Amino acid sequence: MSRVFLIVLDSFGIGAAPDAADFGDAGTNTIGSCARSEFFVLPNLQKLGLFDIDGVDVGGKTAPVGEGNFIGRIARLQEASAGKDTTIGHWEIAGMISENPLPTYPEGFPAEVIDAFVKKTGRGVLCNKPYSGTKVIADYGKQHMESGDLIVYTSADSVFQIAAHEDIVPVETLYEYCRMAREILQGKHGVGRVIARPFIGEEGSFERTPRRHDFSLEPPKQTMLDHIVAAGKDMIAVGKIHDIFAGRGMTEFTYTTSNADGIEKTLGFMDKDFDGLCFVNLVDYDMLYGHRRDIDGYAKALAYFDEKLPELMCKMREDDILILTADHGCDPGYLKTTDHTREYVPCLMFGSKLAPANLGTRTTFADIAKTVLDYLGVSGDVAGDPML
Repeated sequence: MSRVFLIVLDSFGIGAAPDAADFGDAGTNTIGSCARSEFFVLPNLQKLGLFDIDGVDVGGKTAPVGEGNFIGRIARLQEASAGKDTTIGHWEIAGMISENPLPTYPEGFPAEVIDAFVKKTGRGVLCNKPYSGTKVIADYGKQHMESGDLIVYTSADSVFQIAAHEDIVPVETLYEYCRMAREILQGKHGVGRVIARPFIGEEGSFERTPRRHDFSLEPPKQTMLDHIVAAGKDMIAVGKIHDIFAGRGMTEFTYTTSNADGIEKTLGFMDKDFDGLCFVNLVDYDMLYGHRRDIDGYAKALAYFDEKLPELMCKMREDDILILTADHGCDPGYLKTTDHTREYVPCLMFGSKLAPANLGTRTTFADIAKTVLDYLGVSGDVAGDPML
């Protein structure tokens, strides 16, 4: 019985990709910005080999392999897909390279989209432009509560976000409005995610609740997840994974309320017998700290994961492997925008049967998919090359 635990530290980039300037992200470095914080203390990730990955020059290097050394199998991964968002990043991790970017709307959504949405929901629309998620409710929350109109906004990512106060629009109703939007947003307007953004509170103190929900575009090709399920094995999704893959290619899923909750649920699955993959997303790095440009918060969240890493490793069985990676960057020290950043991501693998090695720089996140399928003995047409 083979088990793989694949954990995505959402947005934990390790330096600008060669094409970062094409995305307006020249010089970005999420790990480099976090290293400026006094809270950036990662001894266990260092031992695994994080600071020995190509191009990572923070925290100090460990000794070479064989001299008291890092214990992981490590690589730097470059994104091959034409994007830097959560959906495309995870799809590539799962073996599907996206040659075309998902649509974005820097000027807001066109009338054909908004008119169709208004007709379906029976409610008006406020904002309809790129906006910070916390600022948009501060600026439009009062008007929303008075009119009942929905706050629709986007970002540099391929997203259609709907914010509504829970006292004005019950959460389940908001989810239904998102399903309506998802039906509209197909084809040329097929954004990666429609996101429900419920909030509570009074004017001047509005705050978003944890009942966010993503309604993703279904992957247009078979992914690692589909092949695992087709082979009769288990594919357990933890956190946003269910939403990112539109619920496809999984045998079990659970949502999380925080990174800490996601780690605890992963530890729980480590105590269970299954044969296959446990695919985990820890989103707080991106959602709470990267987009909000909170360097200390990001560093503290990384340090918390580092503290929990030995517990995760101690629960591993002889045939288990652990893979840590990311889906894009979100440099908290980059002040030109509050959006994702085009960066390399780390790949750290550990298991009793994996020999430590530095595999250098790889050309696609999809090498992870090929590695997982090979380790599980599953055949499937996915991009990438194995790293075992």
